[in-house]
Amino acid sequence: MTLNKIFKTALVGVMCLGLSACGGNNTSKPNIANSPEEFNNDVEAAQSTKSSIWDLFGGTPDQKVQVNRYLWNASLDVLEFLPVQSVDPFTGVIVTGYGTPPGSGRSYRATVHIKDPALDARSLNVSLQTKGGRAVSASTTRAVEDAILSRARQLRIADKNL
Repeated sequence: MTLNKIFKTALVGVMCLGLSACGGNNTSKPNIANSPEEFNNDVEAAQSTKSSIWDLFGGTPDQKVQVNRYLWNASLDVLEFLPVQSVDPFTGVIVTGYGTPPGSGRSYRATVHIKDPALDARSLNVSLQTKGGRAVSASTTRAVEDAILSRARQLRIADKNL
């Protein structure tokens, strides 16, 4: 073996040894005392050994649904002429198919999103669409929202009388 080959082999060995020293299985906890407070929770959560499938979705199966039940039932009551395609009570979304309201010749479909547990106009978002794919006028959408809010208040008052 020549001196040049020995030198190259030794250099490769030293480089491999140096790289292997960089990695390693350091099981000690990192020093998070000097890190900002907002990052401490993330580091501690990442070190936790407890995990489940619900960690992916940010909640537990025991978590309460945060949708106003009066708005939910009122939406289904007011839009009863539309066939329901899908509902998700966890996110507060109701999607309907096309249907014709009584006394009208035009077909509509609706998507209702209840964003908050409060019985409030800000909690309700209604989107209407015609059969041709066009958006409905703002006044029509507002009238449907008002009808849902009025029905929700009626349901709440009826609940208190029981």
